[in-house]
Amino acid sequence: MAVALLGLLLGLTFWLNQREPRMLASAIAASPEPEVPITGAALPGMARLDRTMMALMTRYDCPGAQLAVTFRGRLVLARGYGLADRETGTRVEPHSLFRIASLSKFITATAVLTLVEQGRLSLDAKAFALLPDLAPLPGTSVDPRLAGITVRQLLQHTAGWNRDVSGDPMFRPAQIAQAAGTPAPADASTIIRYMAGRSLDFDPGTRMAYSNFGYNVLGRLVEAVSGKSYGDYVREAVLAPAGITRARLGRTQLAERAPGEVRYYDYARAALTHSVFPAVTEAIASPDGGFNLEAMDAHGGWVMSAPEYLRLFAVVEGSRVPALLHAASLAQLTERPAAPVSVDAPAYYGLGLSIRPRNGASGTAANWWHGGSLPGTTTYAVRLGSGWSWAAFFNSRPRTFRPFQSEVDSSINAALRGLRPPGGDLFEQSGAKLLTSN
Repeated sequence: MAVALLGLLLGLTFWLNQREPRMLASAIAASPEPEVPITGAALPGMARLDRTMMALMTRYDCPGAQLAVTFRGRLVLARGYGLADRETGTRVEPHSLFRIASLSKFITATAVLTLVEQGRLSLDAKAFALLPDLAPLPGTSVDPRLAGITVRQLLQHTAGWNRDVSGDPMFRPAQIAQAAGTPAPADASTIIRYMAGRSLDFDPGTRMAYSNFGYNVLGRLVEAVSGKSYGDYVREAVLAPAGITRARLGRTQLAERAPGEVRYYDYARAALTHSVFPAVTEAIASPDGGFNLEAMDAHGGWVMSAPEYLRLFAVVEGSRVPALLHAASLAQLTERPAAPVSVDAPAYYGLGLSIRPRNGASGTAANWWHGGSLPGTTTYAVRLGSGWSWAAFFNSRPRTFRPFQSEVDSSINAALRGLRPPGGDLFEQSGAKLLTSN
């Protein structure tokens, strides 16, 4: 009975959120503490964020979640909520690892900018000229516009592919392997060879259309220019300098989860599916093999914790030292694409991030954000020009995941509004090494 009443109350708070954010804040503040485990630490004055997260989880039936919050690079909250694994009863910890899905694009964009700073790559270089080994499949014809695609256009999703028109090849690894005559599921390079023989959907540089595939190409560019695997280069040039050692590229199948990684859950009554791995013949839940995460490395494959992700935000923006990027690179990261793309839009896609200038200013004065989702995964990260940043990870993706992402964004931002930043830094406190290292 108590649980039912709690669910009713929390559902009411989100109805109020649609009507008036201040009413939502009041309702959450008056609600009883939920009976769901909370782990980790928070500095004084951050309790309303716990209530906000628990309300979101209850409304959308999320087993587990993680939230980290920083203010100007200082970690002020690092929490785990609910269960990492329902079957074992394991709790989510602030250092638990989650698939971060498309939040991986910011990591890839940062890696590309480090190569630019080293003088080994130009954002205006012709991308496919740097990938001569990835020839189109035999018997296919190459769209002549492919040769003109630049690294910058790949980063800004203006390279010419539109998944709403021709589909997302990153989620067709079995069909592409069959077309290529290679073992299933198709790897990242095979997908590029397949797509190199297909027509673009629009002229590069003329519009923006979100493309996971474009970031797959960027991952192979990182490999070609650095002479290292994508994962090794990112660890050495991006994550290690940021003090992040636990992040890794994820694996698709349940038995191959990393130590400390959560389990992923589809929404209630979701249909089972066939695995993209031919050796698996029984029907499975989509998060456990309905796609090939290994091929998604550069656009959606990283596994890490929310505090680690915010540590990366901090070293990129320069609020923690040493800063990872030069000022010129930070300006490129956040600049508006060249006309005619997003000319009149208040927000636009920069390099691996969505950007909304504040009072006409970009760079660190702007708001940055990105969302991510896969079956069994929902993530969202925001960096506000006011100094606050937050990352929220969930080990499920509700059936209505777009409204869910929108509520995560609006509710956490509303909870932060008016908060006085507490002193202290959980990154530096005793025991905080668990957040960023083994």
